[in-house]
Amino acid sequence: MTSEKDLKQRSNNQCELCSATENLSVYNVPNAKEMALYGCNTCVEQMEDAEKIEANHWRCLNDSMWSEYDAVKVMAWRMLNRVNQSWAEDMLGMMYMEDDVLEIAKAAGDGEVDENQIIHRDVNGVVLDTGDSVVLIKDLKIKGSSMVAKQGTAVRNIRLDRNNSEYIEGKVGPTLTVIVTKYVKKL
Repeated sequence: MTSEKDLKQRSNNQCELCSATENLSVYNVPNAKEMALYGCNTCVEQMEDAEKIEANHWRCLNDSMWSEYDAVKVMAWRMLNRVNQSWAEDMLGMMYMEDDVLEIAKAAGDGEVDENQIIHRDVNGVVLDTGDSVVLIKDLKIKGSSMVAKQGTAVRNIRLDRNNSEYIEGKVGPTLTVIVTKYVKKL
């Protein structure tokens, strides 16, 4: 186990996740044998209680996810999975970890995709969320009307179908319609 003295020196007396300099302590990474990091009370509190997570606080991981220390990478990966924001998903897409370190990160059960969870993705594989804006990538006939939604039409404030990952809802002109996700690109 890494001592507090070693962690202070390694971290330059800063939180290894957000770089805060006050209220620091040793945080032992759960389900990761002999992994520890030096963290501030804000980070530790949010890592231990998912209901206290403030998504914008974790934008700091943009820098710390590149740490050379496995404990920092593991907790960065876990917290990016917990935040559930599109920017966090983008950061996860850029993050690199060795396979053995990734297995440790997954050991806590965080970030593992529930097999029953429905994830909506646009034509490029980008995850869609309720309230996003998309653009049509081809002309689409609106069923039940003579209207055709032209390629390039922006659909704002979409809603996700709870039962089918291929369907979203949005207003095309005055009409609320169901749109197939393979015909849209996120703006």
